[in-house]
Amino acid sequence: MCDEKIQSKPKHWFYDKIIKRFLDIVFSLIALILLSPIILILFILIRLKMGSPVIFKQKRPGKDERIFTLYKFRSMTDECDEYGELLPATERLTPFGKLLRKTSLDELPELFNVLKGDMSLVGPRPLRIRYLPYYYEHERVRHQVRPGITGLAQVSGRNNLQWDYRFAYDVKYVEEQSLWLDLKIIFLTIKKVFKGSDVALHSIADLDQAREKQR
Repeated sequence: MCDEKIQSKPKHWFYDKIIKRFLDIVFSLIALILLSPIILILFILIRLKMGSPVIFKQKRPGKDERIFTLYKFRSMTDECDEYGELLPATERLTPFGKLLRKTSLDELPELFNVLKGDMSLVGPRPLRIRYLPYYYEHERVRHQVRPGITGLAQVSGRNNLQWDYRFAYDVKYVEEQSLWLDLKIIFLTIKKVFKGSDVALHSIADLDQAREKQR
């Protein structure tokens, strides 16, 4: 009975589909205009420090698990070992890349995803496609809404949360989303970014590895 409730249409579908989408378009457009000088400066600096491409693109599952292309500023190099294999991410993350992640400036290109309708300003973070087979059934609820640049899990511990807790917050958000909750999450996100708190440059174990160990 509980599972049936979780898998049903979100209770706040009108807010999510109409009101929230309108606000996403308005505020992402305003943000892109106001932040355009910063975006241009970062584009030039990344090009000079790390080369091309400046924009990191990766396929991610969005609403209803439809695949879209996520845009972020590049924060790692393409350095390879003697066998031509990419070095571990921790070795390719540059000092400038660490700064981009710590300040969340690498996320700015996702505003274009919001404008396109792939993402929302607030929602569960879009994770890698390879993780899809590892979600528990009740956790798939997170894909009933558009993924967000920030979300309830991010302001409740950000990258320091273990996967089960992250997904619990994602499900809670889908079930309780509202304009007030979105405004609260945006405010807390800005506060955390300026404080630089709860930022883990070396993330917890990948979901597939973590879930394989549980089986």
